[in-house]
Amino acid sequence: MNFEPTPLADLTLIEPRVFGDERGFFLESWNAETFRSAGFELGFVQDNHSRSARGILRGLHYQTRQPQGKLVRVTSGAVFDVAVDLRRSSPTLGQWWGTELSATNHRMLWVPPGFAHGFYVLSDYADFQYKCTDYYHPDSEVCLAWDDPAVGIAWPLVDAEKPRLSSKDSEGLAWAEIPLFE
Repeated sequence: MNFEPTPLADLTLIEPRVFGDERGFFLESWNAETFRSAGFELGFVQDNHSRSARGILRGLHYQTRQPQGKLVRVTSGAVFDVAVDLRRSSPTLGQWWGTELSATNHRMLWVPPGFAHGFYVLSDYADFQYKCTDYYHPDSEVCLAWDDPAVGIAWPLVDAEKPRLSSKDSEGLAWAEIPLFE
């Protein structure tokens, strides 16, 4: 696996080795020793899988208690995946970074605790899978508004149409209103 730093502190893009031929492909998406050798001591406790249609935006979510680190990937379709640094002690506090994750490029993103995370579906549908370092804690979940101008995410919206949001995501908070991490 290739572990590539991103412009945000501790956020890491991961490109697994893909072995392919006319029959298809094989890749290793998780190996504790490989990650440990790259400096990541991760203990995952929960795996999640969501399917979403084109134009759906999920996020930007995080939990103030039981913050989750997430190893995210797409197994069908394509998304624009975004993380926002919410750590006061970080040199990249308040900055965002996004990349396309797809079933074709096989990339994964390590989103450490202390980040808000979300994605926007670019394909007809996308299957999004992620491993979490802590359990879902709905009572402490926060949603940062996807379109907050203080953060300024450049979402690649399909036909420049507003994304489809859940009721929770449509009520996301402004940057000035959200709790941050130390």
